[in-house]
Amino acid sequence: MADEWEWDPSLYSGSARYYRRGRIAYPDALAGALAAELGLDGSGRLLDVGCGPGSLTLPLAPLFEEAVGLDADRDMVEEAERLAARAGVRNTRWLHLRAEDLPAGLGGFRLVTFAQSFHWVDRPAVAAAVRTMLEPGGACAHVHAMTHQGVESDEELPHPRPPHAAIADLVRDHLGPVRRAGAGSLPHGTPGGEAEVYRAAGFRGPRRIELPGRVVTRDADDVVAAVFSLSSSAPHLFGDGLAAFETGLRRLLSRASPSGLFSERSHRVSVDVWRP
Repeated sequence: MADEWEWDPSLYSGSARYYRRGRIAYPDALAGALAAELGLDGSGRLLDVGCGPGSLTLPLAPLFEEAVGLDADRDMVEEAERLAARAGVRNTRWLHLRAEDLPAGLGGFRLVTFAQSFHWVDRPAVAAAVRTMLEPGGACAHVHAMTHQGVESDEELPHPRPPHAAIADLVRDHLGPVRRAGAGSLPHGTPGGEAEVYRAAGFRGPRRIELPGRVVTRDADDVVAAVFSLSSSAPHLFGDGLAAFETGLRRLLSRASPSGLFSERSHRVSVDVWRP
């Protein structure tokens, strides 16, 4: 990916206000599973790297004395601050900062998390920096998840599934066949091989936590928000064609479910716990 794409600040431009509504929330059991695995008891500090609007930071914050979320997108940080205030979560701190700037004088942490964010950073450099920031007994948790849409299956559900294939076709009609990402593109997608990166940085493991998916019901506004929450279909990419795209998207959703309601089973969430 490094030879074809370079990060720029427009990656999620315009997406922050859609992210919370468009993404399926992490399961409630995730916080309990991490607490049991790591003995979390309300002490110590959490660092959530690439926190977005606090999708993982906020549910984990009660397990720590302080939770720090950082993100390279200023709008995401501001949205996280707003959502934390609305939820009455007062032990959080939000930083507009690139992961590549770590350790940034932030001190030590009991847990560092990456949730759908590691693939956007200079992984070897960031993993090495994070290892130096962990307190004795600390760990790094890499959350594997797909939260913008559910799984495809023949399961009988209360409402029609969102027409994800047709939505993808509509995005391609407006933005072209190559996946867009900020000012550039990702013809080969984002990189994999996280385990090799963590091990090369001096981590051992991982110990994997698996959490099952669940059936969720969403409305048309949720599905529209999910589309705009993606870097590959962030609002800024459509330029002057944004209104026309959203009109077409809503027509597509109305045909798929006249009631405006959709159901799908969320993907399972896997967490790899790495220790130095």
